[in-house]
Amino acid sequence: QVQLVESGGGVVQAGGSLRLSCAASGRTFSSYAMGWFRQAPGKEREFVAATSQRSLSIYYADSVKGRFTISRDNAKNTVYLQMNSLKPEDTAVYYCAARRGIMAITSDYDYWGQGTQVTVSS
Repeated sequence: QVQLVESGGGVVQAGGSLRLSCAASGRTFSSYAMGWFRQAPGKEREFVAATSQRSLSIYYADSVKGRFTISRDNAKNTVYLQMNSLKPEDTAVYYCAARRGIMAITSDYDYWGQGTQVTVSS
């Protein structure tokens, strides 16, 4: 099993930046592909970004490409989401997820964090 705890959310002005962190428990963190998803009120959960076990493959949703950066530090059991040039439409609860095997842009992940709120004011 792996437990995921997100942090770093908050309220930021449009155009600002935030860095989300996802701390993972367990000794097999490096065996998981990691992803970030978000869910805005009244919306379906959507894919944001994902990275493979060794960061050899990284995918971004078109809506965040060029603004967000996903990275991981396997030595620290931590995945990050650097969010720049934030827009009001980025407002959502952001979830960290872990998946054993190949990374995915769907919600087919094995473990999920409880989420962290990101609010971008106009």
